[in-house]
Amino acid sequence: MNIPASSIQHTNFSINCSGRLVDLNTPKIMGILNLTPDSFSDGGKFNNEKSALLHAEKLLKDGADFIDIGAQSTRQNAEYLSAEEEIRRIGNVISLIKKEFPEALISIDTFYADVVKFGYNEGIDVVNDISGGDFDENLLKTVAETKLPYILMHSNSTYQNIHEKIHYEDIIVSLNYSFSKKINELQKLGIHDIILDPGFGFGKTVEDQYKMIEEVEHLGFGRFPLLIGISRKSFIYKPLNKKPLEIGEETQILHRKVLEKGAKILRVHDVKETKVLIDEFK
Repeated sequence: MNIPASSIQHTNFSINCSGRLVDLNTPKIMGILNLTPDSFSDGGKFNNEKSALLHAEKLLKDGADFIDIGAQSTRQNAEYLSAEEEIRRIGNVISLIKKEFPEALISIDTFYADVVKFGYNEGIDVVNDISGGDFDENLLKTVAETKLPYILMHSNSTYQNIHEKIHYEDIIVSLNYSFSKKINELQKLGIHDIILDPGFGFGKTVEDQYKMIEEVEHLGFGRFPLLIGISRKSFIYKPLNKKPLEIGEETQILHRKVLEKGAKILRVHDVKETKVLIDEFK
């Protein structure tokens, strides 16, 4: 896909997090806090309040701007949780982090409207949804009611087929077509602080994911900030015959590439290393 550079809009990006304006023109780091026993790389490490709070403190000290809290694993063959179970797993973690670190920005990683409502009452600042609103018919309406920024991720249409590999004629064209339809839906609902996530690791071939990295500046035509989540993803480590924790250097090389092409948020496990990269990039 060859889009002339002159057609790409360069926009000043900011989002309104519960009345707090967050400038995204300087790239930001979203640190991952999994409250799951079965996450593919750190399952079970932080699934109680004490360890979760300690890890949140470490993420912030290492340089995270956002903490992304998720209670449901989306790895292949993971247990499918109800909204009630997600809420049970989250417990008081959000409110505890907000109490200890009032300046912390927290996103909730969920596709359930009820979990968004719960998170909103606990003090979240952003909704991070892998489903694009497709897994719960009430989610997007609920996000609109909260007036929080919304991370729109591209993925397959159901939880059951979320990892089914789709062979796209042109992955960038397909992503932009999907994003355009969803953005129109979001804006009609009154959701205007939209962040786009192309959905690395969800139903895409290795080749298409590297194409996404090479052409990431064309996603959304420069009109919306991009979040890139490639940390410990299999399209990097499997072709190298490595494990998820063994690809730090390779991941940072790809992080630099997407930053150079305009990415605004990096969603990562390894915050300290990414902070070094962003400081050098600035």
